[in-house]
Amino acid sequence: MVMGMATKKITVTLPEEQVESMRDLVALGQADSISGFVHHAVNAALNEVDLWRLELDAALERTGGPLTEEEIAW
Repeated sequence: MVMGMATKKITVTLPEEQVESMRDLVALGQADSISGFVHHAVNAALNEVDLWRLELDAALERTGGPLTEEEIAW
């Protein structure tokens, strides 16, 4: 986590098995904390979304530009 970065505490609901897996990783020293693990996972997911968006934009540009209103409606 970046020092000085604003954070907000939230509540999420996860399957018990995932919570136990995260606790095991923390206990083994493979993750600093559950919050840190979730922070890393969310960052990875958001980066993946950004990369897919860039790929889609590039593919659309190679094939005629952004979707038209007609294509979106279809």
